[in-house]
Amino acid sequence: MRKPLFKGAGVAIITPFDSNGDIYYERFGQLIDYQIQNCTDAIIVCGTTGEASTMTNDEHLNTISYCIEKVNHRVPVIAGTGSNDTAYAIWLSQRAEALGADGVLLVSPYYNKTTQRGLVKHFSAIADSIHIPAILYNIPGRTGLNIDISTMKELTHVENIWGVKEASGNISYVAKLIAECGDKFDVYSGNDDMILPVMSLGGKGVISVLSHIVPYETHRMVKECLKNNFVEATQIQLTYLELINALFCEVNPIPVKAALNLMGFEVGHCRLPLCDMTPEHEFMLKNAMMKLGLC
Repeated sequence: MRKPLFKGAGVAIITPFDSNGDIYYERFGQLIDYQIQNCTDAIIVCGTTGEASTMTNDEHLNTISYCIEKVNHRVPVIAGTGSNDTAYAIWLSQRAEALGADGVLLVSPYYNKTTQRGLVKHFSAIADSIHIPAILYNIPGRTGLNIDISTMKELTHVENIWGVKEASGNISYVAKLIAECGDKFDVYSGNDDMILPVMSLGGKGVISVLSHIVPYETHRMVKECLKNNFVEATQIQLTYLELINALFCEVNPIPVKAALNLMGFEVGHCRLPLCDMTPEHEFMLKNAMMKLGLC
């Protein structure tokens, strides 16, 4: 049985922007070091939280390249290279591999979507074009398309597809997925409020937004799960539940960037069409952070 690409808490890292809206690489490097110093187990770059959908091709590749060089093999780097255009996803995945990424994250096609048969062809074509592991990303709330269990089962036979970031929010689906595919497929929670239930069913970890704010505690929660110490892990999950809810009170990554700014990281604003939080939601976020001594 192959070793997972990573086990633990990986951060779906934001992309900081300066006052001109350009990528703030110096601050990005500081965030990467902060994560690794606090035991984050993997860095997932240029995903949804990293606002990759607003980047030019050059920005996307430069951000991946910078992250790989800055991490310097301290933890795995997984590059977001998914697209609703299979040919473009292949191109981007091959370049991420050439830059030294340890794996790629492939979101299911959105807007044009596809059939389940099309999903098999799409993901297989991308995975067959590279030589590094691919993790699928199932997030029907954003894509409008769920990856069926039968489709997942078929995709376990594709050599370079190693697992899935599961963000459907449906724990019954997760249970069936792990029951059908768990011996061949690594499942990572894509929701911070579902780390415990996913891990209790056999998940290998989380690809997290919460890790930006409390990286060590998120890492520790997952490690306790992996040790079958669910009593301790439950206490950590419940301690941060209010903060987790606040981090998703508006479209991600709007709240987490606001939280990092409250912590003094100065990561800038999101790119349009994402805009600043409402005052009511910012108050809710700040209050949750203050209760935990985070700002």
